[in-house]
Amino acid sequence: MAFTYFLRDQQTLELAVKHVVPGAAGRSHVRIWDAGCAMGQEAYSLAMLFAENMGYFGFNNLRIHATDLDECSTFGEIIHSGVYREDEIKRMPAELAGRYFQPSDKPGFFRVTEKLRSRILFQKHDLRSLKSIGAGFSLIVCKNVLLHLQPEERVEVIRMFHESLAPDGYFATEQTQKLPGSVAHLFEQIAPDAQVFKKIEIPH
Repeated sequence: MAFTYFLRDQQTLELAVKHVVPGAAGRSHVRIWDAGCAMGQEAYSLAMLFAENMGYFGFNNLRIHATDLDECSTFGEIIHSGVYREDEIKRMPAELAGRYFQPSDKPGFFRVTEKLRSRILFQKHDLRSLKSIGAGFSLIVCKNVLLHLQPEERVEVIRMFHESLAPDGYFATEQTQKLPGSVAHLFEQIAPDAQVFKKIEIPH
């Protein structure tokens, strides 16, 4: 589990979301995988950005699968409840905080609105198992984990992500991370200043 906060690397997340949304129009299921979701801030950031860029019905078809090891068996509950400290909320743009957070029963804490909470599905998962949680994802975000893997593990995890994406799916990673050369042919970078990539179909 890594440290993160709401709207971290906002430019990268916004770019990924804006590329996913047009292709998601009209789909009855839009699946997103936030791999290495830590305490949930990134998953809820994605939910906020999709809510800002999708219509009502499209957003209701969205499911964000948030995964992490959860070795302490506590932050899965935190993600489900969506309750965070006030100082975390104050770091966000006021208009987004006002739309998507409400004061909780616990003084000094705010709760994510039901609109966003209903889109997040949390499960424990170890990326090093190389077992995907599913297929047909429109977007996979993994920004907090790859740096902590061994180089060969990183390559195999990215291969697994590629197989898990829909044919027109996207992959976003840490801004400081570059794709290993052995998997670079699997993706097309969509902007020179952001680590957001579109899946390339590889004939078998």
